[in-house]
Amino acid sequence: MITKRIIPCLDVMNGRVVKGVNFKGLSDVSSPVTLGKYYSDNGADELVFYDITASSDGRALFTDILKEVASTIFIPLTVGGGINSLDDFDRVLKCGADKVSVNSGAIKNPDLIYQAAKRYGDQCVVLSVDAKRVDGKFRVFAKGGRVDTGLDAIEWIKRGIDNGAGEIVLNSIDTDGVKNGFDLEMLGAVCDVASVPVIASGGAGNISDFVTLFKTLPKVDAGLAASIFHFGEVKISDLKNELYKNGIPTRIVKE
Repeated sequence: MITKRIIPCLDVMNGRVVKGVNFKGLSDVSSPVTLGKYYSDNGADELVFYDITASSDGRALFTDILKEVASTIFIPLTVGGGINSLDDFDRVLKCGADKVSVNSGAIKNPDLIYQAAKRYGDQCVVLSVDAKRVDGKFRVFAKGGRVDTGLDAIEWIKRGIDNGAGEIVLNSIDTDGVKNGFDLEMLGAVCDVASVPVIASGGAGNISDFVTLFKTLPKVDAGLAASIFHFGEVKISDLKNELYKNGIPTRIVKE
């Protein structure tokens, strides 16, 4: 049975890790280099690095801090933010990323997913989707959750997979930072159409939220979270031990 992955997320703004609620009210947390190394050393299966204002600022992703993070960790690294072209993929991969996450760039140019998958392989291309309920539908938002694209999230994800996305990260804006649990309804709708790994993001508040996620939706491959890890509310080793006790396969952390 495939082990479930636990993935901390570094939302980086101006070279610092920040965290907010519902994509708003961002506050400073720590250095991405310090946090990245800590997670790599303490049982995280992968790490996600988002330059969260690159797209909204209309600039390229900062690469100096990215290189430093990549050089200090020994787990797979997914990087996103301001990815709008194959040149951006190339630049980020050369900085040490293992996978590249594309969001607003794919909305502007849906062919980017196909082009990147063809050049670098499906396994390298992650489609990150920021979704929110609008009039009872799951709608795709762009530019850090600021802009309603009008796209239906489920149809957009199906299209992305058809174009070659090798992994889906679903960021529920409705549950982001709220800590009341993952958005099981939205995730279930995605799992129904996804033929590639699905990563759940947004809403984790405690260990039981991860247990509920994987037991309710066995097709979800990984749980991604930020603040509960950043602020020491949940230790990854404790989380993985609890998953193991609940019969959920995971890579156990040696203390």
